Formats: sequence, C-alpha cells, structure tokens
Amino acid sequence: MKLGFLKTNLRDYGLLLSLVVIMAFFQFETGGVLMQPLNITNLVLQNSYIVVMALGMLLVIVAGYIDLSVGSVCGFIGGLAAVLIVQYDWPVIPTIIVSLLVGALIGAIQGWFVAYARIPSFIVTLAGMLVFKGLALALLQGQSVGPFPLNFQRISTGFLPDPFGGTTFRVLSLIVGLLLALGLVAADLRKRRKALAHGMDVEPVAFFALKNVLFAGAVAYLCWLLSTYKGLPDVLILMAALILIYQFVTNRTTIGRRIYALGGNEKATRLSGVNTPRLSFLTFVNMGVLAAVAGLIFAARLNTATPKAGLGFELDVIAACFIGGASASGGVGKVVGAVIGAFIMGVMNNGMSIMGIGIDYQQVIKGMVLLAAVFLDVYNRNRA
Repeated sequence: MKLGFLKTNLRDYGLLLSLVVIMAFFQFETGGVLMQPLNITNLVLQNSYIVVMALGMLLVIVAGYIDLSVGSVCGFIGGLAAVLIVQYDWPVIPTIIVSLLVGALIGAIQGWFVAYARIPSFIVTLAGMLVFKGLALALLQGQSVGPFPLNFQRISTGFLPDPFGGTTFRVLSLIVGLLLALGLVAADLRKRRKALAHGMDVEPVAFFALKNVLFAGAVAYLCWLLSTYKGLPDVLILMAALILIYQFVTNRTTIGRRIYALGGNEKATRLSGVNTPRLSFLTFVNMGVLAAVAGLIFAARLNTATPKAGLGFELDVIAACFIGGASASGGVGKVVGAVIGAFIMGVMNNGMSIMGIGIDYQQVIKGMVLLAAVFLDVYNRNRA
C-alpha cells in the first residue's frame, strides 16, 4: 500500500469521513429525519448561498487575505434586487445583471484598497461590512421589501422539470444524478491514469475502487431521495456548475496556480514576473460577484429582502473554508474541501435545530469546531 499518497491526502479523506460520521450521528439522533427527502432538499436550499460564497472566499484565503464583508454585501444586493423589482417594476433578468455588476464593483473597490493601496484586507473588509450593512438599512428604509415575482423566486425554489411526467417520482432528476455519478468516476479514473503516466504516487487499486463505488453510490442515493420528492433543485444544479468551474480554474489554469503561489510566497511570485496586485484585485472582484449571486439566492428563498439579511454569513463562510482545509497563512486549500466544510456546518446547523438545541449552544459548538480545525492546520504545519 502506497503510504506516501495516503499521508499526503489524509486530511482530504478525513474531512470526507468526518462529514459521513456527522451525518450518521444526526441521522441516528434525529430518528431518521435528517435523511428524509424533504429535509435533504431543505439542507441544500439552506446552504446554497454559503457554498457559493465559500468558493469565492477560498480563493481570497488561498491568496493570503480575508473578506469580512461578504454577509453585508449579500444582504445589500438582495435589498437592491428587491427595490428594483418590487418598487421600480424592473424585469428579473436586467435586475440580475445589474446586481452582479454592482457586486463586481464592490469587489473591485475593496480589491483596489487591498491590492494597490496596500491596506490590510481585514481592515478594508471590516469597513466594508459596516458600510454595506448601513447601506442595506438605508436602501430598505429599515423595512422588509417583497414579495418577489414567481420567476425570481425560481432562483432558489425552482426544481428541474420532468418531461417524463413524473409526479411522485422525478425520473429526469435521477437520470441526471446517475450521469453525474458516472462522470465523477470517469474524471477520477482519467486523473489516475494521467498520474500513472507521469510516474506519480496514486492510491492503491482496491482503495481507489472502494472510494469511487462509495462516492458514486452516495451521489446516486441522494439524487434518488431527491427524486422521490420534487427532484433536483435548480440552485443545486447552479452550485454543481460553479463547483466544477472553480475546480477546473484552481487545478487546471495558470491563474489558479498563480493564486496559490501568491498565498504561498507573495514576494517570490512577484519576482517571478506575476502581476500580484492585479491577481489580488481579481480575487476580490470574484468574491464580490459570488456574494451578489448568494444575495440573489437568499432573497429569492425568503421571498423578501430584510435589513438583517446576511447577518453572520461571513462567519459560516470563513468557517467552511477553514474546516475544509484552507490554511490561515494562505497558499493551501481545495474547492472540494470548502464545499465539504460548508456542508459540515450545514448538517450541524440542521441536525442541532431538529434536535431542539438552542442557538446559544449551536454557536458554542460551531466555534469549537472551527477552533479545532485551525488548531489541526497549525499543528500539522509545525510538524512538517
């Protein structure tokens, strides 16, 4: 058995195993409620905006920065969309386009202060958190604005239609799930063959086969559960598309490799000819766009925009990245890890709520989990 490969990837496997153990624990403690189709659907909808923002936050953290403003930006964009649609009767598509452009502009402004004015990201985004929280309150005049038209609500509450006419079982959703499971296995097999061709360490055959059988089976089973309810949520399809895009960007593109290099050693990266200020700037623009996407999703799910929308989201997003293996010192982190970290937080929130644990103790437990994740990261780096 190739212990070198397993040691290198031990955290990744441990993270996935942790999610499975946590789900099994809450499945038992909730009397089977956790894995019911309705609750699985709610779990996806409740965590969709956290997962979306975690993808952007991962790049920010990998580059060696932090963004404390994402929750406030998320709430501000939701409020902007509500005002445009409800009060000014804007069509949905132009509203979405303007909202994303405003998100990009917000990210660009904060990115300029960080990348070119050289102000620490903690200070810039802390100021941004206060500014956009205040702007959201002013924009909505301290009141909730809604409801939204049905075509806007579909962003978060729509489901994949079934051309087969299924009412109690969504056939197309199951087919899409099975194709996704097969596609993931095929991609992993291709990655393994490429690694072998270059003489790199790979998983033992038995381990590789068992991992893919279990993973594909879990994906197929979850899609089957969702198919027995209303099918695959539209927002789940959006999340899957974004995860695949960011997985490709971080693993297969030059800009992805440069972001990791930037977080690992900014001076060496700059001396190698990389325009590090521009790279830093772009990570914040990207974060602003994804915060805007999350704001639209959250507003559509609530069917209203409130002045307190987005409150505390930045904590869950940052925690998801750190629990998922991102390093507080930059240069380390994976897309899949951030997504798993987001779902670990989501399953814990959902499971503790079902069990009737108060929000006070929920915050205590989540804080302890975050501290433990960062402690393990620091401990492992000090041992290396």
